[in-house]
Amino acid sequence: MAPSNIGYSIREAGHHFVRNGSTTFGAVVTIFLSLFIIGLFAMGSVLLDGMVGTVEDQVTIQAFVSDSASEDDINALQTKIEGWDEVESVTFKTKDEALAEYRDTMTNKNAPNAVQALDGKNPIPASLVIKLHDPQDVEGVAQRLGSDADFAKVADITTNDDGSQTSPADEIQYGQGTVERLFTVTNWIRVITLVLVALLTFVAFVFINNTIRLSISSRRREIAIQRLVGASNGFIRGPFIMEGVLQAVIGSAFAIAALEAIRRFGLPELATRMTFLNFSIPLKATLSTYGLLVGMGLIIGLFGSAIAMRRYLKV
Repeated sequence: MAPSNIGYSIREAGHHFVRNGSTTFGAVVTIFLSLFIIGLFAMGSVLLDGMVGTVEDQVTIQAFVSDSASEDDINALQTKIEGWDEVESVTFKTKDEALAEYRDTMTNKNAPNAVQALDGKNPIPASLVIKLHDPQDVEGVAQRLGSDADFAKVADITTNDDGSQTSPADEIQYGQGTVERLFTVTNWIRVITLVLVALLTFVAFVFINNTIRLSISSRRREIAIQRLVGASNGFIRGPFIMEGVLQAVIGSAFAIAALEAIRRFGLPELATRMTFLNFSIPLKATLSTYGLLVGMGLIIGLFGSAIAMRRYLKV
C-alpha cells in the first residue's frame, strides 16, 4: 500500500464500517472473544506459575546440627555453604526456635500436651536452614552437603537401638520423595499451560482469518469492479487491510478492557475469599500480556486480510 493511498484507505475503511455494520460487528466480536480467551489463559498461566513458584519457594534444606558442635565449626560450615552458587541464604535455627516453631505450626491438637510432656527438655536439634536460588537444585545440594566432611563434624549423628549410627546424609531433610513429586507436577502444569495457550492462539488465528475472509467475500463484486476499471492490487487491497487492522485494534482494546476489569475487581475479590492463594499479577507481566494481545491483533488483521484477498486479486 503506497503512502499516497493511506488516506484513501482510511476513509474507505471507515465507510465500510458504516455500510457493513453487521459483518464488521461480527469480525470485531470474533477478534475480541478470541483475544480475550487467549489473554485470560495467559494471565491464568502467570497466576498459576506464581502459585507454583510460591509452593516451590517453600522447599528448603534442613541440616540438623549436634548439640555438642562448636560454634566456630558451625559458623565455618555456614560460611562455606553460603559460598555455593546454588545457595541463596543459610540461617541458623537454635533449639529453642525449633521448639517454638513446632509449637506454632503443629496442627495436631495434642501438640501443646506433647510439649508439656517433655518436662522442660528439648529433643529437637538446632539446624542450618538452606534456601536455594532454584528449588529444583535441592536434591543435588542435599547430596553435596551429605558428603561434606565439614558437615560430618557437626552433624547430629544419633545411635540406633542396635548400636549402629546414622550417617551425616540421614541428618538432612528436604521432603525427599514429596519434593520430587511436587516438581514433577509443577513442571507438567507449566507444560500443559503453555500448550493450551499455543493451541488457543492457533485456533483464534484460524477463526479470525475465516471471519475476515467472509467479510471480504461479501464485497467480491466491489473488488471485481475495481479490477475492471484498472485499479492496482495495492489500491484495492489498502482499504481492506486497513479495515482488518481497525477491527483488530478495536477487538484487542475491548479484550484488554475486559481483562483489566477482571484484574482490578475480580482478582481482589477472589483474594479475600481464598487468602491462602496468591492472586497478584506483576505489572510487567500484565503489560506484556496486553502488548502481546495488541501485537497479535495487528498481525492477524494485517495478514488475515492479505491472505483472504489473494483469491480475489489473482489475474
